[in-house]
Amino acid sequence: MHIRPIRTDEDHETALREIEALWGAEDGTEAGDRLDVLTTLAETYERRRWPIEPLDPVRAIEAAMEMNGYTRAELAALIGPSRATQILARHRALTLPTIRKIAEAWHVPERVLVQDYALVKVQAE
Repeated sequence: MHIRPIRTDEDHETALREIEALWGAEDGTEAGDRLDVLTTLAETYERRRWPIEPLDPVRAIEAAMEMNGYTRAELAALIGPSRATQILARHRALTLPTIRKIAEAWHVPERVLVQDYALVKVQAE
């Protein structure tokens, strides 16, 4: 089994085509072993080439809203209208009770919501 490292996008495309051709190969066979190795190499290349930045708490709330079809009104009903607006605008930090409410109701992991994140300062008029 000759397999080489994936170093370029072209190598990656070649590996993906071979993975697709091998898909469904039985474990323990030469084809199955080749599939396992190529999949591992492709995943490693993808993590290095296109890293996914962790979501900050506000972005995690917005992602939960997008994925689950929640509205700003539903967030406001959960934590209060003023607080929801200020948090989404990054004018106010999440508090522990707010984090707990969101985590419990929307199943957003608390470990994501307790992270530090930058706030936007409100300019006085």
